[in-house]
Amino acid sequence: MAASTYFLLAALLAVVTSHAIASDPSPLQDFCVADMHSPVRVNGFVCKDPMAVNAEDFFMAANLDKPRDTKMSKVGSNVTLVNVMKLPGLNTLGISLARIDYAPLGENPPHTHPRATEILTVLEGTLYVGFVTSNTNNGNKLFTKVLNKGDVFVFPEGLIHFQFNPVHDKPAVAIAALSSQNPGAITIANAVFGSKPPISDDVLAKAFQVQKGTIDWLQAQFWENNHY
Repeated sequence: MAASTYFLLAALLAVVTSHAIASDPSPLQDFCVADMHSPVRVNGFVCKDPMAVNAEDFFMAANLDKPRDTKMSKVGSNVTLVNVMKLPGLNTLGISLARIDYAPLGENPPHTHPRATEILTVLEGTLYVGFVTSNTNNGNKLFTKVLNKGDVFVFPEGLIHFQFNPVHDKPAVAIAALSSQNPGAITIANAVFGSKPPISDDVLAKAFQVQKGTIDWLQAQFWENNHY
């Protein structure tokens, strides 16, 4: 009985511990402003000397109230991300945000954030949004919703998701909060067909069940990054 109890406690501890380290770790001090000039490499950034920290380390004139240019984007969107790379005071705080501008019929194409859950708020316009579950015995389930101004939608960490402006004559704007100082983004089409060096067309032809010529054509396209 004692052995089984010990095993149960050990298993429970493993589950709790794995959950605890699934996202950015909690800070152990008031702040740890990133020292971008330190030669030391750690998971995150080394702390700047707290005696040298000032209010500017926590501030960024991001101009998130101003519209972004979507005309140059092939997908018709512009993602303006504020993460630790742009705002050093975010280091160890486990949060970042983005403004996303959508042209009429523009989209933020299917992508994932490997290190963050995202909560999206529509500021202007209408968006058709959705995410796809991971593999199950019943396939990959799609959850979708049409959002209007003031609506909120959550995209779970690591799952493929998208946003699309279905209106042909009006732009849309959203703000996203993400549960990591550096959430990362993997745009599916860019990663699969635009990797450098390219993934073998034999591999992709087998994976997508198409002719290699189709893969060669897709890999020849210019896969633009809409994150700025």
